[in-house]
Amino acid sequence: RIADFQEVLGEPTVALTKLRELCFSGIPFDGGLRCLCWKILLNYLPLEKALWSSLLKKQRDLYSQFLKEMIIQPGIAKANLGVSREDVTLEDHPLNPNPDSRWNTYFKDNEVLLQIDKDVRRLYPDMAFFQRPTDYPCLLILDPQNEFETLRRRVEQTTLKSQTVARNRSGVTNVSSGSPLKTTPSSLSEYEVLPNGCEAHWEVVERILFIYAKLNPGIAYVQGMNEIVGPLYYTFATDPNRAWKEHAEADTFFCFTNLMAEIRDNFIKSLDDSQCGITYKMEKVYSTLKEKDVELYLKLQEQNIKPQFFAFRWLTLLLSQEFLLPDVIRIWDSLFADDKRFDFLLLVCCAMLTLIRDQLLEGDFTLNMRLLQDYPISDVHLILKKAKELQDSK
Repeated sequence: RIADFQEVLGEPTVALTKLRELCFSGIPFDGGLRCLCWKILLNYLPLEKALWSSLLKKQRDLYSQFLKEMIIQPGIAKANLGVSREDVTLEDHPLNPNPDSRWNTYFKDNEVLLQIDKDVRRLYPDMAFFQRPTDYPCLLILDPQNEFETLRRRVEQTTLKSQTVARNRSGVTNVSSGSPLKTTPSSLSEYEVLPNGCEAHWEVVERILFIYAKLNPGIAYVQGMNEIVGPLYYTFATDPNRAWKEHAEADTFFCFTNLMAEIRDNFIKSLDDSQCGITYKMEKVYSTLKEKDVELYLKLQEQNIKPQFFAFRWLTLLLSQEFLLPDVIRIWDSLFADDKRFDFLLLVCCAMLTLIRDQLLEGDFTLNMRLLQDYPISDVHLILKKAKELQDSK
């Protein structure tokens, strides 16, 4: 299988159809194959190999520029306040109510930052990876000569107790007694910030999300995006190819941006009921189930188990909350390889339902809700095989 991948990737122009077919059945980790394939499938790298090195250099330089403009310069402006007061004029001071005021932007950004910070510190708590120091700390940010305010300091110093609203849009509280996969530590004291000059992987994810929110004010940051960026960053930050691993932050940012361009409608509340919104996709899970297994469909309808009770999370987070990280990554191989872009995800959701049909047909409302919100099968190969059967039976 590795030889098949190497052959396709060895051509001057990558044959996308062939690559999709190979990736659909799972990508080997060896030799950084997955990192490379994901970058192609997410339209970060073009099919012409000759363009790769110049494009990567351009994008990585651009990302450095974003860091300077959105983290370093505001940090310098804030740090200078104690020393020189010339930028605090009557037009721009911390109490200026004008929405264009730089201060107003700074405080608004802090609210977003606090929400991101809270979410990324808890990323995959069952794994030590995100708490560990990165091999390649961002020198632009961590230069010991820097006096400016970093995101880390912003979070520590900000006294704004931003009122964070839990954005569970379907208004459903989770009935399950808490998934064994996702145990939230009792206190954040378990997440000690690393000494100066080091940074943990979660801090890198925080930067990626903060810059994304700044560049996309229409959507900014919505809870759950941390679960989308986590597996991408983990994959790139563990790339065996050191030259690529070093740039995991910038490469993750652009792949995440491209992926969000395809799924962002799921995160925009005003689009919920439109044809591209999440409600339409959740209904599609049920209409597909009705086609494939009418008995099970009727049972769920009869118990008034609506797809938003479970499929909202499955679809918006691309199943990243339902399985352990290595299994999520395997599912994403197939999802990214899908040329119809995430049609296969609907079939995976249907497969998950049909694989527990006997339990669902026997269970009452409470039991079934618990099954769906804390999915019992952990063998993703079985689920993907079933989804492929459903796809072939069309």
